[in-house]
Amino acid sequence: MLSVSNLSVQFGKRVLFDEVNVSFTEGNCYGVIGANGAGKSTFLKVLSGKIEPTSGRVHLEPGKRMSILEQNHNAYDENTVLETVVMGNKPLFEIKKEIDALYADYSDENADRIGELQVQFEEMNGWNADSDAAALLSNLGISEDMHYTLMSDMDSKMKVRVLLAQALFGSPDVLIMDEPTNDLDYETINWLENFLADYENTVIVVSHDRHFLDTVCTHIGDIDFGKLNLYSGNYTFWYESSQLAARQRAQQNKKAEEKAKELQEFISRFSANVAKSKQATSRKKMLSKLKVEDIKPSSRRYPAIIFEREREAGDQILNIEGLTANSEDGDLLFSNVNLNLAKGDKVAVISKDSRATSAFYEIINDKRKADAGEFQWGVTTTQSYLPADNAEYFTENINLVDWLRQWAKTEEEREEVYIRGFLGKMLFSGEEALKKCTVLSGGEKVRCMLSRMMMLRANVLMLDEPTNHLDLESITAFNNSLKNFKGTVLFTTHDHEFAQTVANRIVELTPKGNIDRYLSFEEYMSDKALKEQREKMYPVTV
Repeated sequence: MLSVSNLSVQFGKRVLFDEVNVSFTEGNCYGVIGANGAGKSTFLKVLSGKIEPTSGRVHLEPGKRMSILEQNHNAYDENTVLETVVMGNKPLFEIKKEIDALYADYSDENADRIGELQVQFEEMNGWNADSDAAALLSNLGISEDMHYTLMSDMDSKMKVRVLLAQALFGSPDVLIMDEPTNDLDYETINWLENFLADYENTVIVVSHDRHFLDTVCTHIGDIDFGKLNLYSGNYTFWYESSQLAARQRAQQNKKAEEKAKELQEFISRFSANVAKSKQATSRKKMLSKLKVEDIKPSSRRYPAIIFEREREAGDQILNIEGLTANSEDGDLLFSNVNLNLAKGDKVAVISKDSRATSAFYEIINDKRKADAGEFQWGVTTTQSYLPADNAEYFTENINLVDWLRQWAKTEEEREEVYIRGFLGKMLFSGEEALKKCTVLSGGEKVRCMLSRMMMLRANVLMLDEPTNHLDLESITAFNNSLKNFKGTVLFTTHDHEFAQTVANRIVELTPKGNIDRYLSFEEYMSDKALKEQREKMYPVTV
């Protein structure tokens, strides 16, 4: 279907890819992973023709159509929503445009041409194009009354959904998507997972969402050392097998036959789990047979995220009564929120409006005033907060050692060796620790914020979209650290795996109050009665 031959990409002296040879076949979904800066997005741009390789070639089987999730959100501002989706099938749209133009200037001379085009249009199922596009939009949460709205008038998060519908429209033979779950809510991500798991053509996707990769992927393409290596199985299999292989490599004295037996037992165990999974029983695509040779250690580096508490909190953590907040535009974000936190609660705070969750954290951290209600922290609590927007923490042009020193409490903590210890855990070692904080990437800033949180040793952690900008290695380490943390956690995330494995309680903020349940995330989202209740607590337009 799609193949890459002897592909090399070089920017100046930096070699990103070196002699890559790989084929993507029909019916499979390939999740492309790699550390930040490894070249994941660049690889997709090479596949789609947006970047020319330094050498080598990309070959798409003749007659096959490729579709790419558009990253330029303003590219279609002059078009309506429905028209933008139909434009996803470019050959179909061009025929439709020509037919419309010929009818606008109709004459006997162009009647034959109209007839030819209409035959092609019918063969491409063109007469159902608008209704198919409308169905896609509705499934992605864009109501019918918005289908003829200009893209320039659409909210940025809704634009993302329209462009996703555009990429999916017309069942392309090869579908390429870079971070398709960004800015989507849980329900929409779930719909997309089901859509792609049943998709019969070729999908190539870059994502940091582990649950998404596990649900849709039949193969993982790992970018490492300038190569792209394909492995059968989903992300969890790749991660666990690479960790097992790394441990085995460290065990120099272990006999080869013992290692082979351990690897084979791992494969058998994983295969048995897959056989019981939703993907294997209700999806058309099955995982390929797994082989011992597929299992290789990864060169990935995982940060050491360890949250410790200076002291244990008492029973009174946080009490909230009647809390209400409006946006700057006057929209009601949430009202009459009542909540009493217990020691050890790990609460996923969710809402269909991300402004609501951010406002909630800002209020309980004294960053903004509530429009009504009050809150009180327990006297034994100490809080540490990771905001969704951390720009205010990185305005001063100082190195990372001096940056982190701002939160030192004792003379010992101010010592450079002490500070470098925290930075080193977050992969800022050696000269990296002397980088200026104003030149950091988004992921580096979040890792600095995590160093700060570890240094504060609070017994209550508050995290607003903490996985934004992080790579899979950091997300995995972060996830594991919160599972092991003995204190109280309030967090908001669009990472399904993060929410499911950390939260023991779900609190949803709505304009008509809050819903509060001691359930796992999946139990909460799948409860039909709760779903009906939730739908009644939001305006129709949300």
